Amino acid sequence: MIGLRYPMVMSESDRVWKKYCGFYSLYIEQFMAIQERLLLQQLKQIAGSALGEKLIGRKMPASVEEFRRYVPLTTYEDYLPELEKGNEGFLLGKPYAWAHTSGASGTFKQVPYTLEFYESALHSLMAAFILACSSKKGQSSLAEGDRVLFNVAPPPYLSGILASGASNRFKLRPLMPPEMHDGMDFKEKVARGFDLSLRTGVDILVAMTSVLVKIGNDFNRLSRKSSKARHFSHPAALCRLISASWRSKLEGRGMLPKDLWPVKAIIGWGADTSIYRDLVYKYWGVYPFELHACTEAGIIALQSGIKRDLTFIPYSNFFEFIPEAEWLQSKRDSLYEPRTLLLSEVNPGERYELVITSFHRMPFIRYRLGHLIKITALEDKEAQVYLPQMVFETRADDLLDIAGFTRVSEKTIVQAIANAGLDHEEWTVRKELDRDKPKLHLYIELKDSYLAGDIAPVLHDELKRLDNGYHDLDCMLGVHPLEVTVLRPGTFADYCLMKENQGEALHMQKPPRINAPEAAIKELINLGSRREVSVI
Repeated sequence: MIGLRYPMVMSESDRVWKKYCGFYSLYIEQFMAIQERLLLQQLKQIAGSALGEKLIGRKMPASVEEFRRYVPLTTYEDYLPELEKGNEGFLLGKPYAWAHTSGASGTFKQVPYTLEFYESALHSLMAAFILACSSKKGQSSLAEGDRVLFNVAPPPYLSGILASGASNRFKLRPLMPPEMHDGMDFKEKVARGFDLSLRTGVDILVAMTSVLVKIGNDFNRLSRKSSKARHFSHPAALCRLISASWRSKLEGRGMLPKDLWPVKAIIGWGADTSIYRDLVYKYWGVYPFELHACTEAGIIALQSGIKRDLTFIPYSNFFEFIPEAEWLQSKRDSLYEPRTLLLSEVNPGERYELVITSFHRMPFIRYRLGHLIKITALEDKEAQVYLPQMVFETRADDLLDIAGFTRVSEKTIVQAIANAGLDHEEWTVRKELDRDKPKLHLYIELKDSYLAGDIAPVLHDELKRLDNGYHDLDCMLGVHPLEVTVLRPGTFADYCLMKENQGEALHMQKPPRINAPEAAIKELINLGSRREVSVI
């Protein structure tokens, strides 16, 4: 570990910038040339393998056009039972690590990471660190020895695997080395990181945006806990608490995280990142730098230094895009094979389901990720990026179709709740039938004493404003599909504790936000028995 702290990137010609962030200088023709070269290289590695024979056949495509014309789209089920059983003979190379993510039915999706793909993901993560500390192309304030706090799920989740790799590979200083938090659950890890940061300070914070917002919301309680006598024996923690207290009092407000930690950068992710970016800034003093990633594809896209929309990374996956109309047709007809576009063919303002073919001997071939993304522009001149820009909209299977008029996403619900100014703990929403009429039923735990009858009309109006289809339901058909159930304070915490005591895995300890199963809803209702229900 190098003790000197100096900027790692000083100009666009700097070797570090060119190595990790050079793709931001590509034009679309160069991007597509890289994609084609790496795809053809991957096809050569697939040839003759058990994986290739099962999914493609014995004759390998000789071009990108042949590949897209003759190779069918796949889903995770096409890789079973081999991945489920950890069958390494089925793969293109011996896995360096097995990552897992939650499946739709609560089972794990097993994903083997080759060493090459793992290295590529770490390369993209390093680019995220450089860009998060940047406000201008070619310049970054990231410095060797910067203190990093990873508030992420542990291995074998992807975030934990990459955090461990970054701790070992980067010339940055993790506040909690992997060996320190082995065996801790996620909540213990967050609390321990909070305590350590009081003593050392932190330069870069890595966490889901929802975690950052929750810590900010709960900060008065957390700061009171952390100012107990155990910290007064540590001079640095005491000094930090006193300084933060004075700073907040001078500004006539309660203490916020930014008073304790003047962080250099925050790296965040999640569907609500763009919605809560101003709230993150209020609490932490910097806007979050957003990345888009998933277990099967690694890190897919990154923001530029001006922290607006995201740019695809060309080096880990070959990208195809199913237009929304084609995606809808395939939802209606399971035998329909939707057509795809390349990144050079997408249009701004339109939504697409993302399809990837892995590079670096990973197994996925024309794999439907189930991510709906929106192309916002074909370039970002202010950021000097001349590649299409994207934002993550929602998971394709998480859209709530109401009467064929609207497909409400998690992001729309998050935005409606934020616009209504509701201070809440957590929520889940699902489509239900009431006498054969579809309804959108929101179960929400609030921190203040609102009645369901007070908030349901406000949320209904916000959904009308945000979603044209929802607006048409009301104005054209007079349909008011929203129903709100307010659960008592502590309901979601009790649910998580109950699941933890039942030995459930981390990803199963909280009900999904979209279309939670009937059993989960019944358990929430039983736990939140003192509840208010309102129908518009």
